Amino acid sequence: MALSSEEIERYARHIVLQGVGGPGQQKLRAARVLVIGAGGLGSPALQYLAAAGVGTLGIIDDDEVALSNLQRQVLHGTEDVGVAKVDSAARAIARLNPHVAVVTHCMRIDATNAREIIRGYDVVAEGSDNFDTRYVVSDACFHEGKPLVTAAVGAFDASLTTLRPFETNAAGDRNPTYRCLFPEPPPAGTVPACAQAGVLGALTGVAGSMLALEVLREIVGFGESMVGRILLVDTLNMRFETVRYRWDPQNVLNGRPK
Repeated sequence: MALSSEEIERYARHIVLQGVGGPGQQKLRAARVLVIGAGGLGSPALQYLAAAGVGTLGIIDDDEVALSNLQRQVLHGTEDVGVAKVDSAARAIARLNPHVAVVTHCMRIDATNAREIIRGYDVVAEGSDNFDTRYVVSDACFHEGKPLVTAAVGAFDASLTTLRPFETNAAGDRNPTYRCLFPEPPPAGTVPACAQAGVLGALTGVAGSMLALEVLREIVGFGESMVGRILLVDTLNMRFETVRYRWDPQNVLNGRPK
């Protein structure tokens, strides 16, 4: 279906952009993206994905907006305190871009429902705050053959990578899994939660925006994918570094049997 005159005006800066253009905007409109978490990372990611014209955005989160969230979770406002984050996010997206359909999943994603939920989307953007969810989501995306863009933040640092472990690279080698990058979660207590360690609010905006950017690149297909590369951001010293990583034949998801 052709873009309407209103959509052409709304997305004009994409349509004239080399590497996106009309065909790229059509891909965005046809895409279904699941965003896991409507918090610090999910808020800016959802805003930019909606503004870009992604046709359907799924949002999964089981939490309610708290006053302490508003220092960084910019999708929500003071009047949303006590409201389910998925509902607050859906209202904000509707105000931003009425052409975007929103599907809300007010629940926690876990091993019992991950594959069924993820199956209905083309790309998954993961911005949760714990390793258990990251492993569940990355495993489900592998089994369902869905690209996963995952981001994480610490107090002053962030990371971003893309996973397509169900495919091989140009050399015929398997793409790495999340478990190749992090074979095991860190020992309990070694990574303090946001409530204990704090987090720089603007950092989540940077990382969440990059999460959205990488999803857009996966949908449209411009530039070099982050598959096999992880971006590390250090805001204490304002340094950005990209590190390459490979498939680990010993990983428990799709490694070689011993």
